[in-house]
Amino acid sequence: MELPVAVQQALGDSVSGVSLRSACQASRDQLLRMVLLSDGGGNLQVICRKDDLIDLEELNKRLGRDFRVMKRREQVRVYERAGLTPLPALPSLTGWPTIVDQRVDALPAVALELEEQGLAMVIPGNEFKALTSDADRRDFAVDPESIAVNLDDHGRDRDQLHSAIKKFTGLRIQQRLEDTLELPPLPETAQRIIHLRVNPNAVMGDLVDIVESDPSLAAQVVSWASSSFYAAAGQVRSVHDAVSRVLGFDLVMNLAMGLSLGRALKQPQDHPEGYVDYWQQAIWQAQSAGILASMMPRGERPLFGLAYLGGLLHNFGYLVLAQVFPPHFKLVCRSLEANPKIDSSVTEHYLLGITREQIAAQLMENWGMPDEVTLAIRFQKNRAYDGPCRVYAKLLWLGRQLLTARGIALGAGEVISQADFDELGLDRDQVEAQFDELVESKNSIMAMAGMMSQ
Repeated sequence: MELPVAVQQALGDSVSGVSLRSACQASRDQLLRMVLLSDGGGNLQVICRKDDLIDLEELNKRLGRDFRVMKRREQVRVYERAGLTPLPALPSLTGWPTIVDQRVDALPAVALELEEQGLAMVIPGNEFKALTSDADRRDFAVDPESIAVNLDDHGRDRDQLHSAIKKFTGLRIQQRLEDTLELPPLPETAQRIIHLRVNPNAVMGDLVDIVESDPSLAAQVVSWASSSFYAAAGQVRSVHDAVSRVLGFDLVMNLAMGLSLGRALKQPQDHPEGYVDYWQQAIWQAQSAGILASMMPRGERPLFGLAYLGGLLHNFGYLVLAQVFPPHFKLVCRSLEANPKIDSSVTEHYLLGITREQIAAQLMENWGMPDEVTLAIRFQKNRAYDGPCRVYAKLLWLGRQLLTARGIALGAGEVISQADFDELGLDRDQVEAQFDELVESKNSIMAMAGMMSQ
């Protein structure tokens, strides 16, 4: 297959050892990526190994600049000019100033992806070095395998949280340690729902009373039940109607819990571009966990309500992260943009020494939330977790991968094996078909998320 004209021109006559192969056959260690950055002073492109984490904070410190990943619409214009989406790691495609990570020069050969063609160009290392001889060389990338993320030990999370806070306090964060640890108490509505959950004599009227005592919550529950997603027969006129005729006791209880907790912390003004917003993520994961739970064999099925609530709160640590580490939340956002294929837990642990999952689980534990929810949130990124309530954590992991594979921007994804379905007793074909239908209802999901954020 012939190379695109823009690539041929970018390579010029100086490169003679280019070989083409299928992208899936290229050595993972040799693959490179090029990231487009900008600030008020101009544009920059950086090249590193594909799997490495770009330490944008360190790079900006050394350059005395404030680069961030270029806005998506601006990137699209650059891609269109070159006729390539995205750009392979060839600096002359834009002509912008370029920085190459020093680890690239140590590679015997490099592989540059042409994603649209499904190909990779393999170039001898010395020829690529000559091709990028005008670029600056810096040490700005980190091997993710060198970042030891704590995925297994929930017992150490509190110590790790305090250690992370002390670390940043030592770096003159303008808050005292005790101020940094100030988090809101469990909202009254959530407290009442927890008490209702453990009351064996609870009836529907008790839940209706709790929801109706909060006018905003009541309006959202009624709006939810009236949405096209549930296609209720006739108009939903009251909370009682929403509970008894459309949503059911369990769903309303967990929906009210998620709404109450979500409103306990302010939505951060900053956010990483390229990811769906907090409430969209919450609804996608809640729906996916509920679907997977209901498709499991009857005798092995977890409680639907707790699976749904775990999905609804799975990203609660994102809100807590913005409140606990406000000066560094911006750094996390910028790093997630620069490293979209690296899981957020790796980025956060590298920058903060703690992950959103650890923080959220610690808070859920402090609030006395059910273990099923706390442990699901804590271990949702660990596909091999084999401890208590593991089925709830695995539902979140699998739902996330199925959604990511279908283009829902929840972050980095992993490959799903047949064993992942077998472990939960799920029929893979049926699950895949169900998730295709779920993603086809994207407009309804976004409408539901919009109701949650009002």
